[in-house]
Amino acid sequence: MSKGKLQKFADMERYDNVFQFPYYKMENAVFEMKGRWGEEYFHNSNPIVLELGCGKGEYTVELARLYPDVNFIGVDIKGARMWTGATQALKEGLGNVAFLRTNIEIIDRFFDRNEVSEIWLTFSDPQMKNPRKRLTSTFFMERYRRFLADGGIVHLKTDSTFLFTYTTYMVQVNNLPLLFRTEDLYHTVGLDDATQRILSIQTYYESQWIARGLSIKYMKFRLPHYTELSEPDVEIELDDYRSYKRTKRSSLEKSK
Repeated sequence: MSKGKLQKFADMERYDNVFQFPYYKMENAVFEMKGRWGEEYFHNSNPIVLELGCGKGEYTVELARLYPDVNFIGVDIKGARMWTGATQALKEGLGNVAFLRTNIEIIDRFFDRNEVSEIWLTFSDPQMKNPRKRLTSTFFMERYRRFLADGGIVHLKTDSTFLFTYTTYMVQVNNLPLLFRTEDLYHTVGLDDATQRILSIQTYYESQWIARGLSIKYMKFRLPHYTELSEPDVEIELDDYRSYKRTKRSSLEKSK
């Protein structure tokens, strides 16, 4: 491990806006602040919004700047990346930001029923070969419903045509209320001011993807508690790349 990473991990251990609970720590443990984030950390009753797979935390921090009366928590397993957003939030004194380093597969262990009002999924790995690992799969939707308010909003912002198409089918198959959808965010006209303000936030990697000529796709939908969820049974053409500057690993052309 590089000296820079070691220093970042040392910083994270003393940051009061970072909570580190990877799977091995939570295997036989209970997160004591579950259901009490507002009371014990934020010290208010404002809505709580999660960014799952927050990377460097740029989006989480920018949302917190825009909405001081909302609490934001960035979640990721990679602490060296998260250090950037956590450090910036501390420097700016943003009391409505926290970061949780854990595996998203166990995210429901950290939040209680109805504790979260919205979820952001920003440039998630499309997981083209494994539906259960996609953050918009019904496998994860079932987990989100354990702590997301009934009818809470899920936002997806992605450069992946595959993930966007898959999520579109998932929403349609399950009759989830679709609030907004665009296949080319930065060339969509008629957006209201609030939407433009939120969606204009660009992370470092997003700017690279835009420069590469990739269109940025966005949708938001509600996730009611009462519906029985089913996976879409449809073949979807794979993206021709895995992530920035990487070609896809699989020789397959389509996947479910």
